[in-house]
Amino acid sequence: MRKWLPLVAVCLGAFMLLVDVTIVTVALPQMARGLKASFSGLQWVLDIYALSLAALLLGAGALADLLGRRRVYVAGLVLFAAASLACGLAPNAATLIAARGLQGVGGAAMFTTTLALLGSTYHGRDRGVAFGVWGAVNGVAAAGGPILGGLLTEHVSWRAIFLVNLPVTAVTIALTLACVRETGRTPGARPDVAGLCSFTVCAGALTYGLIRAGGDGFGAAVPLLMFGLAAVALVVFVAVERSARRPLLDLALFRSPSFSAIMLGGALLMASAFACLAFTSVWLQAVLGLGPVKAGLAVVPMAATSFVVSAAGARVLHRVPPRLTIGIGLLLIGAGAGLQGVLSAGSTWTAITPGLIVGGVGVGMAIPSLSSAAMAAAPHERGGMAGGALNTARQLGYALGVAVLGVLMRARVEHVLTGHVPDPHGMAGAVGGGRAPHLPIVRSAAASGLDTVYAVSAGLGLAAGVIVLLLVRSPQPSAAPEPDREAVAA
Repeated sequence: MRKWLPLVAVCLGAFMLLVDVTIVTVALPQMARGLKASFSGLQWVLDIYALSLAALLLGAGALADLLGRRRVYVAGLVLFAAASLACGLAPNAATLIAARGLQGVGGAAMFTTTLALLGSTYHGRDRGVAFGVWGAVNGVAAAGGPILGGLLTEHVSWRAIFLVNLPVTAVTIALTLACVRETGRTPGARPDVAGLCSFTVCAGALTYGLIRAGGDGFGAAVPLLMFGLAAVALVVFVAVERSARRPLLDLALFRSPSFSAIMLGGALLMASAFACLAFTSVWLQAVLGLGPVKAGLAVVPMAATSFVVSAAGARVLHRVPPRLTIGIGLLLIGAGAGLQGVLSAGSTWTAITPGLIVGGVGVGMAIPSLSSAAMAAAPHERGGMAGGALNTARQLGYALGVAVLGVLMRARVEHVLTGHVPDPHGMAGAVGGGRAPHLPIVRSAAASGLDTVYAVSAGLGLAAGVIVLLLVRSPQPSAAPEPDREAVAA
């Protein structure tokens, strides 16, 4: 059993950092009341974490090559624990948002090294088992966060969703130091600081502009300024990466239709399947009056179904071309979102159950195949970069998905409320912030807004599935050696 302890250490870290992407969703209404947070503030509690992950994953990978992967993994765990403590003790929304950003920095250091550590520890059949378990943990963590969040929020406090990380992190650090060996360092590896900074500015400005547009309008000065800054930063990023000796991201990878389709598919998967959970949670609690535990249990069908499919189908799905498992999985995610978009003022939580089950099947099919497909679509020597780019795309897709869906939901709620309440703009913000008054028109507006969210999510999932099925091609068999540690970096 001792040989599997490194797998336990790596999966504990991966589980924590991925659970923290979605665990916040069911705690949003209590956070809003406890910290007097605005709707945009609540979005930042979700988005800043995903943005930090997305912006720093590739840079953290280069740093791990320079300093050693176990060392960077442990440093990420320490920072993640410290930031979790700060989140749990945060006296206001600004402090919580800043601490969530630091959590994302630690999470990036952890996430970028997990697969590389597994790849250097296990070989042959054991490596396949380790990667399969890691993939299953990813799916369960992403979908199961709301359940754990609901239990902790209702029975302890919303602060407990962060403080629970402390003992788990302590165990993970002890296991890592005792059982995981340090991997060799890459001579001459240096982080692409210019690329990292320009990418971070682009992603941050775009997300901030979208969130501000939800309250101020797209024609307001701040959103327009942020969109302009994002465009300039993107141009700088492309120029830097094209001229860099050791680029953060080799843009030549996107010449492959398969690689581009997988990156887009990974981003839209998170936007379609998981970004809407934040707004589902607000509807379940603020409108239907469910407690955090019942709200978490209401989305259990997605978590349970994705776990069963990813675990039970592991021996079968790996024989199917990734184009089919990912493409069909995305189509099911889109179909599941569409099935949820049938709400009305009288709907109960059971209305979303069929869609959650169908979406969970899609998540269980698609997520385990994404990493291997991304690395197979890139040259062997760029395998690690391809895996890191995929995880970046996934987290960025979630962050932008929350921002865009938030704008659309608020606009739809405000439109329905116009003419029925004195201040539709303020009431729309109250609905999004979990402080909706129990009025029939508010229930109707919230249901309509959530239907819009599901409709857009469905469109994203279906479009991504079609793109993957059309563009991704199975790699040709070759006599290339088994990927080394570089090729399995997260």
